Amino acid sequence: MGMVLIFISFTLLCLVPPSYGFDPMDPQGNITIKWDLLQSNTGTTDLKISISNYQLYRHIEPPGWKLGWFWEGDEVIWSMTGAQATQQGNCSRFKGQQLPHSCEKAPLIVDLLPGTPYNRQTANCCRGGVLTSMTQDPSKYTASFQMNVGVATDSSNFTMPFNFSVGIAGYSCSNATEVPATKFTTDGGRRWTQALGTWDVICIYSLTLASPSPKCCVSLSSFYSKTIVPCPQCSCGCQGLPGTQCVKFGDVPSLLQQNQDPTEAPTPLVRCTRHMCPVNVHWHVKQSYKEYWRVKMTMTNLNIVKNYSDWTLVVMHPNLQSLVQVFSFNFKPLNQYGSVNDTGMFWGTRFYNDVLLQEGEMGNVQSEMLLRKDPGLFTFREGWAFPRRISFNGDDCVMPPPDQYPKLPNMGNTAKSSRSAIFFSFLLLLVMF
Repeated sequence: MGMVLIFISFTLLCLVPPSYGFDPMDPQGNITIKWDLLQSNTGTTDLKISISNYQLYRHIEPPGWKLGWFWEGDEVIWSMTGAQATQQGNCSRFKGQQLPHSCEKAPLIVDLLPGTPYNRQTANCCRGGVLTSMTQDPSKYTASFQMNVGVATDSSNFTMPFNFSVGIAGYSCSNATEVPATKFTTDGGRRWTQALGTWDVICIYSLTLASPSPKCCVSLSSFYSKTIVPCPQCSCGCQGLPGTQCVKFGDVPSLLQQNQDPTEAPTPLVRCTRHMCPVNVHWHVKQSYKEYWRVKMTMTNLNIVKNYSDWTLVVMHPNLQSLVQVFSFNFKPLNQYGSVNDTGMFWGTRFYNDVLLQEGEMGNVQSEMLLRKDPGLFTFREGWAFPRRISFNGDDCVMPPPDQYPKLPNMGNTAKSSRSAIFFSFLLLLVMF
């Protein structure tokens, strides 16, 4: 009977499609879009929309979020603060009166830029759509804006829109779900008010939806081996295949993303390499001491048209729980399995190396870290000095095959050479005497 149940369970698991949005290193990570109904009058409604990035290490970089939805009826946006619609749309039915901010059936909303006049700002607005991860900066992972919405008919009933999107590749959003009303505090917590209604929209990230091919790769080297293990060939694409484009070293492209929509991410244009990845992460085992060992990490940007701001690097290595010091990077462990701490997040120091500049002489950032040797967990043999997994900006990097990792010198050959040297030295002494 037990075997039958196991077989049925396995069959059902095979029939059910996998949850392509699940991230084992951040199982609770998501972007939550909260709609708060603040006031409802005849024909108009005041709303506050908040976008919170509840992800440990995946951030929203420029050009930022672009929130979209479909109105259920004939709603229009009369006014907005803290954000703006990209298109006003056809507002011809409002001739002879003040035109709405947007009459689009499916509006797209973008954040305002830094330096926006104060009368157009709201709290947590005006960062150009950029949201940090929760680990990087807890004060900048939320954005918000307010808007006044009206309908053509006189009605005080508000209906939530549908078909939400956050405007970033890889994210898919749920329908709106009503949740307990949000409470707001004023006067230092002496008075509390609450929204007339609150709805949540949950957006999750999927590597499958984000890109058909990887975006970074890993190369390896060590002090005890002359071999440098490069990124696997065609890690992110192969030169000459349809849809691939690269620029040879020494050549300067004549046209780079001209007439590019400022609200859209530029199409990657990389230097021609055997791996064709925009980003290369190099892990070098630099030194070995009696009780410690040192690693150097270098990230190189081969994307000619993009700077990576507020970049993040997540490394899985069994010896990270014995990390002693990190130089020039920020670090925080990601404790996902209780006492097991084999995963950590690195990110740049503000105004120093938090931006990975586009391809060129300065298109790299690097750091070193010192780790304590743990006899129970760490050894240089069999590739243990190298990471198990690396992700850049939340996307997994292609790792070299384990059988190609730099190997320790053959101790048998070394011992044999030492015995031969002693034998010949003994013969030389006999001849001298």
